[in-house]
Amino acid sequence: MAGQAGRPRLEVADILRRHAGDYLRAHQPSAAQLAVMRHLQECRTAALGGHVDTCDTCDYVRISYNSCRDRHCPKCQSLKKAEWLEARRERLLPVPYFHVVFTLPEELRPLALRNKRTLFDILFHSAANTLLAIAADQKHLGAQIGFTAVLHTWTQKLDFHPHLHCVVTGGGLAPDGQRWISRSPDFFLPVKVLRRLFRGKFLHALATARDEGELEFEGSTAALHDQRTWRRLLDQLYSTEWVVYAKPPFGGPEHVFRYLGRYTHRVAIANHRLVSLADGQVQFRFRDRADGARSKILSLDAVEFLRRFLLHVLPKRFIRIRHYGLLAGRNVHTKLLQARRLLEGNSTTPHPDPPAVPLTDLDWSERLLQLTGVDIFACPACRTGRLASVPFEPGDIPLSAVPTPEPVDSS
Repeated sequence: MAGQAGRPRLEVADILRRHAGDYLRAHQPSAAQLAVMRHLQECRTAALGGHVDTCDTCDYVRISYNSCRDRHCPKCQSLKKAEWLEARRERLLPVPYFHVVFTLPEELRPLALRNKRTLFDILFHSAANTLLAIAADQKHLGAQIGFTAVLHTWTQKLDFHPHLHCVVTGGGLAPDGQRWISRSPDFFLPVKVLRRLFRGKFLHALATARDEGELEFEGSTAALHDQRTWRRLLDQLYSTEWVVYAKPPFGGPEHVFRYLGRYTHRVAIANHRLVSLADGQVQFRFRDRADGARSKILSLDAVEFLRRFLLHVLPKRFIRIRHYGLLAGRNVHTKLLQARRLLEGNSTTPHPDPPAVPLTDLDWSERLLQLTGVDIFACPACRTGRLASVPFEPGDIPLSAVPTPEPVDSS
């Protein structure tokens, strides 16, 4: 499957185009899943229209099709991610950062699949309230921290595994706002306390949601309609240790920035991990954590691959990246600025200067150039000319006027 230079030989869209019909005959996707299936198949094709680019110096011509801009699309995150990261850079403090992960227990995953919005909201609120409460406790830190939480719902094998990645300041602003309270670079907050408080907050919120009729019980979760079955599930969950762990701290703000660039706008699987599609089988690479994170190849039936991929479609307009404490919107221009003032005299990390021209004053191509260094109007053939772009609507492109591009060997 040759394509443009730098383009993966195989994409999720290719698998959908070949096997979406097989998937629809075997499963009944939700409206949100159907929309994602359609968007990915149409992305960067004539179905969405586009533009014809011609060089003002040489005879180079190319067709560029429009993107679907779906957040589940492996091809549509670059500019959005770059813009988001630039905004985050302005809010990084010159302190160590910790990485804390909150995982939803396996017993709750079927319920979460049926009630994504409700369960994911509870996951965010419970984890955030746990971190804020323990950090504010004088027995632990006695300060207000700041953190960003990012929801991931997948494993390397595309199984449904909801968990939150939290990037947390290694210290916080004292209650009186007059000093920064640091945390040891080797220790954040007691994990056992985090686990138990998180468990209690989550299960309390879950029981409240059931009492208020906010949960749906169908399919494999239908038995939870019964009060005794529900009670047994809660008792089981209260009696087990939940998975919350703190990874080794980041080296500093720039390490945090690079980490966020890798994780915030990820989708369930990137196209570069796909290996082959043949005889109805999809092969893709995964890291086997049980074997020292070694890279291996997994083969799945194409319909099963699509089923797993679509498990991770989020509810419409659901916010999967959220900010809390010092990084909450209401605190960014007050408490976060005060924290920065307190830390400036003790830091050797310079705060980045704002851009000469605000990003909001630039069009999307100028923002892309400033944030990523990619100049989409530079001619890739002669390297000196500039491309002039003429848009076209779906079906309007004058194909006879466009030369057929020579195939590129991407093997």
